[in-house]
Amino acid sequence: MELDIKEKALSLKSTFQDVFQREPQIFISAPGRVNLIGEHTDYNEGFVLPAAVNMHIIMLSALREDKKINLYSHKFKKLVSFTSDNITYNKEDMWSNYEMGVAKMLVEKGYKLDGADILIGGDVPINAGLSSSAAVEVATTLTFKELFSLDISDIEIIKLSQRAENEFVGVGCGIMDQFASRLSKKNYAIFIDCRSLEYEYIPFKTEDIKIFLANTNVERALIGSEFNKRRSESAEGAKLLSRYIPDVKSLRDISLEEFDKYKEHLPKVIAKRCEHVVNENHRVIESIEGLKNNDILKLGGLMWKSHDSLRELYEVSSRELDLMVDIARKTEGVLGSRLLGGGFGGCTISLVKNESIEKFKENIMLEYPKKTGIKPEIYICSAEEGAHRIEGV
Repeated sequence: MELDIKEKALSLKSTFQDVFQREPQIFISAPGRVNLIGEHTDYNEGFVLPAAVNMHIIMLSALREDKKINLYSHKFKKLVSFTSDNITYNKEDMWSNYEMGVAKMLVEKGYKLDGADILIGGDVPINAGLSSSAAVEVATTLTFKELFSLDISDIEIIKLSQRAENEFVGVGCGIMDQFASRLSKKNYAIFIDCRSLEYEYIPFKTEDIKIFLANTNVERALIGSEFNKRRSESAEGAKLLSRYIPDVKSLRDISLEEFDKYKEHLPKVIAKRCEHVVNENHRVIESIEGLKNNDILKLGGLMWKSHDSLRELYEVSSRELDLMVDIARKTEGVLGSRLLGGGFGGCTISLVKNESIEKFKENIMLEYPKKTGIKPEIYICSAEEGAHRIEGV
């Protein structure tokens, strides 16, 4: 896999040379991530079980002698320039706000940033639910760390990257995406307590089964959308339940039994949101027990339940996502499937036996376009290493 990452980096080297008329000094890789289970629990201080996948943001960089920071997007073929003492939101080149947001957070924390030329490339698809934004943020933070020899810990890298998205970009994401992009390990999922930030590596080998992602190619618009609305609804539910249950700071503090006892005191919509989150946290714990006992079928069964809950209670699915999951249900060898990420579009994630991958792919490529008029995309993934500097390029 490291060879594959080096090949990706090398393929971008000539573009860097053409754009900046010089050689890159530092190469950084940050992966996209999937969340096996635990959706919309992270910003509720709950539990999640993500893993990094073999799609990466690759960032090439070199120091400058002046104070200018140049960002070049390989995808958009655009150059954006700024200085660390003048960082403002860019309404025209929206892609650059993730990198500039990281720079702003670092400066506000007292870190000194000088000039740099930076190229951003890679193959993490945008708007697919693989958190390309978090991969960009983590890659940027790690690039600045390496370029300017910043004394910054992994946890601070994660927190600063999340703050960039929350406060500068304006998306109220939890901390899971940045955490998984930085700290994941090959052949493991990572169980994260999103309140304490304690984490544990859970064996997740993808030899006999693969992570199968089916992209609906329906765009997800999270900024200013239903995502932030769901976050506020969850917080409102926790606040209301705290009147009846002592020491409730978020929905992760509420047991299944307590929720069943007091849910009648909640408005109908708020109750639905809370029911999903409380049960989803429980599904994460059950999934970990299954994986520790080498019971992948248990995780698969819980993924089906998670999708039903996201559709009916949290109401973040779509016709296209439901169709993908329905195709999965009808295909032998698919152990579990659900929508991935914030919802409303993007990908589904399925666990599929190796011998069933081609049949599942065939079913999707036949049935999905027939019913939607949209051509889907398929990604076959494994659990990979988190963000790091690429050596020997």
